[in-house]
Amino acid sequence: MTSDFSAALVHLERAYHYLRGSDATSRSACEALDLLIETVAEAQHRRPEAGVLEFPRATAPRSV
Repeated sequence: MTSDFSAALVHLERAYHYLRGSDATSRSACEALDLLIETVAEAQHRRPEAGVLEFPRATAPRSV
């Protein structure tokens, strides 16, 4: 099963929006959500590692 990063971002950003309070807990939660949102966004746009293909080695031409 693969993660749905775009859906996760929607929910995290919504949670951030709801934490509008100026109290220390709200500010701390928003700081933590900022880090989480950034991490999920990076994961969403990360390219898979490219595999290395080995090509056959060139052989010397045969004499006729």
